[in-house]
Amino acid sequence: MSQSTPTPDTDESVVDAYVLGVRIVETDAADGDPRYRFEAPDHTEIAFADLADARLYADVYFDVNGFVEENTGERGVPPEVVQSGKDTLAAYLVTCRWADVNWVASFYGTTPETIERYCSWVRDRADEIRTRASTADLE
Repeated sequence: MSQSTPTPDTDESVVDAYVLGVRIVETDAADGDPRYRFEAPDHTEIAFADLADARLYADVYFDVNGFVEENTGERGVPPEVVQSGKDTLAAYLVTCRWADVNWVASFYGTTPETIERYCSWVRDRADEIRTRASTADLE
């Protein structure tokens, strides 16, 4: 599932390539630090400073069968994420640049371990969804 393939004429490389045209691409930010851009068909550009956050975001994306991120700064969390349940929402919030596991645990009134468990459930479901899509040859 993971690969590192340089893209010609750029300082970008694919870190993870998933089914259905979804991938995470490593790029260099203006400050020289790596950034991890999430790419999916018809999805607005979003990048993360941390690869783990980008991967979790991809897991949330698969867990809810895709969502529209565009204009969420104006309208909040994508409705598909909110409707998917407490664990999916927690995982999505962990990927926000202004939040982390501790903040989300405080928001939920629980422990960081509980939030990590929620994130692991999302990761597991996303892996299962990608496996089924790959097996069904939906690439």
